[in-house]
Amino acid sequence: MDYPNIAEAVGKAVVSGQYDRRHFNLRHRYRMCIAANKVKGIRAGLAVNEFMALRSRQHNDANILCLGRKTNESQLAQMVKAFLTTEFEGGRHQTRVDEMTRMEKEL
Repeated sequence: MDYPNIAEAVGKAVVSGQYDRRHFNLRHRYRMCIAANKVKGIRAGLAVNEFMALRSRQHNDANILCLGRKTNESQLAQMVKAFLTTEFEGGRHQTRVDEMTRMEKEL
């Protein structure tokens, strides 16, 4: 199975509610991120550090995290923990997420 098919399957599982959030730790991370974002309802973010993982949740309500390549096991664990335990802040960020959702519906 090629990475677009994996990204589609995981994206659909997240959108359907089978999973709350998921992360990819595969060879083609940025490609997986692009492919996952083609699934309606997915907001996949690419992170190369804990701050980026945290912000993907806080500001963009990301539901898929694609992990950067040049990270060690400890960094990966910190990024995944930040992604899975951080809540979306809403507020001014909700307006932006709503705009992305509107754009997605118009396609």
